[in-house]
Amino acid sequence: MGSECQIRSTRDGQRIDKWLWHARVVRTRGAAASLADSGYVRVNGQRVRAASRVVHTGDVITVALTQTVRVLKVRGFAERRGPGGSGATLYEDLTQSSNEAARSAQLARQ
Repeated sequence: MGSECQIRSTRDGQRIDKWLWHARVVRTRGAAASLADSGYVRVNGQRVRAASRVVHTGDVITVALTQTVRVLKVRGFAERRGPGGSGATLYEDLTQSSNEAARSAQLARQ
């Protein structure tokens, strides 16, 4: 077995709390479940009401963390949590592009 996460089929789905934990957005699955249950997570613009919400490939997840907001597009799923950088293979980070768009819009209004 290698040290990389094995990405499952693109047709599969996964609970949002497991996905956030496997993608290493948060340190514990409990923290992921708490975020989802508290309404700090959105999937495709709609607030998540429970940690059991299933996400699919292509979904855009917005997560409000303590100091930042992250926007991530689901690229795949993992059977288990892998080492350090392996979580980044599960998503495309749209955070930077959405922040740049917001700045451009703000500059255009001035």
